[in-house]
Amino acid sequence: MNPAYVTPEFALAALLALAVLAAWAGLVLRQARAPAGGGARGWRLGLLLIAQPLGAILLYLALLPPRLPGEAGTMVVATQGVADFAEGVAGDVRVVLPEAPATLEGERVPDLATALRRHPGTRRLRVIGAGLEARDLDATRGLAIEFRPLPLPRGLTGLWLPRRIAAGDDFVVHARAHGLAGGSAELLDPAGQRVDRVAVDANGALALSGSARGAGLAPFRLRLLDAQRKVVQDVELPLSVAAQTAPRILILAGAPSPELKYLRRWALDSGADLHTQISVGGGLQLGDAPIALNAAGLANFDLAVLDDRSWEGLGAAQRAALIEAMRNGLGVVLRATGPLSESTRAQWRALGFNVDAGRDAANAKLALDGGADEDAIRARLGPGSADAPRARDEAVPETPVLSRRVLRLESPRTQTLLRDAGGVALAVWREQGRGRVALWTLTDSFRLALAGRGDLHARLWNDLLATVARAQSGGAPDIDTEEARPHRRMRLCGLSAGARVSAPDGSELVLPIDPASGAARCAAYWPRLPGWHTLRQGERAWPFAVRSADEAPGLRASALQADTLALAAQPSSRSDASDASANAHRGPSWPWFLAWLLFSAVLWWFERSRFGRVQATV
Repeated sequence: MNPAYVTPEFALAALLALAVLAAWAGLVLRQARAPAGGGARGWRLGLLLIAQPLGAILLYLALLPPRLPGEAGTMVVATQGVADFAEGVAGDVRVVLPEAPATLEGERVPDLATALRRHPGTRRLRVIGAGLEARDLDATRGLAIEFRPLPLPRGLTGLWLPRRIAAGDDFVVHARAHGLAGGSAELLDPAGQRVDRVAVDANGALALSGSARGAGLAPFRLRLLDAQRKVVQDVELPLSVAAQTAPRILILAGAPSPELKYLRRWALDSGADLHTQISVGGGLQLGDAPIALNAAGLANFDLAVLDDRSWEGLGAAQRAALIEAMRNGLGVVLRATGPLSESTRAQWRALGFNVDAGRDAANAKLALDGGADEDAIRARLGPGSADAPRARDEAVPETPVLSRRVLRLESPRTQTLLRDAGGVALAVWREQGRGRVALWTLTDSFRLALAGRGDLHARLWNDLLATVARAQSGGAPDIDTEEARPHRRMRLCGLSAGARVSAPDGSELVLPIDPASGAARCAAYWPRLPGWHTLRQGERAWPFAVRSADEAPGLRASALQADTLALAAQPSSRSDASDASANAHRGPSWPWFLAWLLFSAVLWWFERSRFGRVQATV
C-alpha cells in the first residue's frame, strides 16, 4: 500500500487489530500450556476472547470519536441602521459590521470575510439592516442569504442622470421617490428658477426635463415636495455640459422664404458651420459659393437639408451622389413644402417614405411644453436679448397654430420624430446604410419664433439635428458616477495610457488600466474627497462629481438594498447534503474513554479472579 494513502484512522485500527491478535495468541498459548485438568473453562475463555476486540473498539472510539452529522450554521449579520437584534431573528452567531451602530451588542468584525473565517461552519446568512457594502459582496458567494431590509427613508431613492449632455441639448432626469404620495418634484436651473414640475406617481417614479444652454458645470437641483407643498429634500444634480463639435450643415433651397430665413438663423445661433445655396431661377443662386454635389463635397457635411424644389433641381448624378453620401453616414432632411411631383414621389418612395398624399395642407397644433407651468416656461425662455429683453413676469406667448403638408407618413419602415397634439406624425426618419434620412412636413415653423417661442423653434430643429445628423466620433470615457462617494470604488472605462484623475484639492493620481478588462480598458478609482473631480487624457478633460458620504441618504440606502437583494436572489451553490458533510465533526471522546476505562477495569479484575478456572489435579 502506498504510505501516502495511509490515514491516521487506518493506522490506529491496524495497531489495535495487531494488539487483539497478540492477546488472542497469548490466551490460546496459556490455555494450551495449562496442566492436565487445569486451565479455563470454555465459557471463560470465550468471554476473554470476545473482550479483547471490544476493549480495542472502545479504545479506538476514545481516541477517534465517531463523526456526528453537522447542521448548516446560521450567522445573523447586522448592517447599517439596525437598532437591535430582533427577537425573531435566530442564528448560531451574531456579528456586527462596522456600519452598524456602536451600541449594538454582538461580535464586532471589520468585514464579513473575517466573520466567516472565524466561524467556518457558517452556511447561511441572515442580513438585517440597510444591506451589505461592496467589500462584503464577494465573501458571500455560494452562501444562502436571507435579507430583511429596513424601510427606505423618505425622499429620493433613485436617480438616473444622462451620461452626456451637449450644449444646447434638452435632457431628461429620471428619479424615484419614497413616501411622497400626492407630492411633486421640481427641477431648478443653476439660477434657481424652476424649469419643470411633475407629480410623483403611485410608484414614486418621475421624469423632469431641462435644457442645457452652455458648456461647463451645470448645478441643477431636484426639489421634492410633499402633498402640502412643503420641501422634503433638495438634492444637487451634478451635470456637466460638454461643448459639442460644431455641426457642418448644408442647406439647399429652391427659393427664398421665411422658413429658410429662420432655419438659417437657428443654424447660426447653434454655432453650426453653415453653407447655404438658394436658387432664384435662371441658373442664379444666392448664399454661399456653390459647391460640387459629389462624394468629395458631401463628405464635408454632417447634415443636408433640402426642400422638394431643390431636390427636383438636382441632376441624376447629384441625386445619386447624395444617396451614396447618405449611405456613408450623411444625414439628410427632405422638406415637403408644396404638392409633390410624380417623379419626386417615386424617388422619395424609393427612399422608404409613404408619400401617396401631399397635395393638401392642414393645421398642426404642437404640444411641446408638456404641461409645464408658466414659471417653468419663462425660465426656459430666458431673459431675452439686449435688443428684445424679456421681463421675468411677462406673460408666456401662446403657441401658434402651424401648417403641414398632408402625408400619411407612418409606416413599419419609419420612426416617428415629431407629432402634433392630436398624435398626427409631422416628421419621420429611417436608416439608409450608415446614415439617416428624414421627411419633414411642417412648412412654417418660423411662426414659433415670430410668436415669441423661439425656444420651441430651436427645440424642433435641435431634435432633428441630433437624430439625423452624421454620428460624431466618440472618444468620451465611460465614468460610472451613479453612486460615487468618498472611499468607495468607482469604475472608469475607455481609458488610454497615462489617464489621470485630479481631485478637488489639486492632487493627481495616474490610473493603471486593469489588464483583465480587455478592450474596455477599465480602471478602478477610490475618491478621497467629495466634489468635482476631473479625468484627463492628453489635452482632453471630463469632469465628474463625487457626493459626500451623508448626502442623499436614500440613494445610498436604495443602492445597498438593491445589491443585497440581488445577492439573496441567487441560488446557493451548496446543497444541504454538502453542508452537512462539510460541517460534520467528531463527537466528544470522554464518554468513550470512561467506557473503555470501566471495561478495562472489569476485564482486569475478571482475568485475575477464580471464576471459570479449573483446578488442576495432583
